Amino acid sequence: MSSYPPKLTELIEDFQSITDRTERAEALIEIADRFPGVRVPGHIAQKPYPEENHVTFCESDAYVWAIDNPDGTVKFYFDVLNPQGLSAMAMSVVLDEAYSNQPLDYAAALDTGWCSSCSGVRFRWARGRG
Repeated sequence: MSSYPPKLTELIEDFQSITDRTERAEALIEIADRFPGVRVPGHIAQKPYPEENHVTFCESDAYVWAIDNPDGTVKFYFDVLNPQGLSAMAMSVVLDEAYSNQPLDYAAALDTGWCSSCSGVRFRWARGRG
């Protein structure tokens, strides 16, 4: 797991330590509650969003933007149009916390296998391949 960023490693370890499915679901909801902090601001994009930012196969109608920072890092912003899309909202928060303000090649090297590392939580994005 050492190839993951520290914040992502911490999340995986936290989820693996929770054995109760209800507690895991509550933890997922707590993460999703931080979604407003990663939502795309109006000066970056306005609805209707461009198709190029649409996450293909996402059941929650998610969008993502990668904005270059002056220091050469990238800031990610997201929107999830389905108000029931808690898993997509939580995923957005996790990706922002782990990969925003890092060099683009850092995010490009993302190993998506971490989704299954949070076993016991049925992330809907894995099912929809989004």
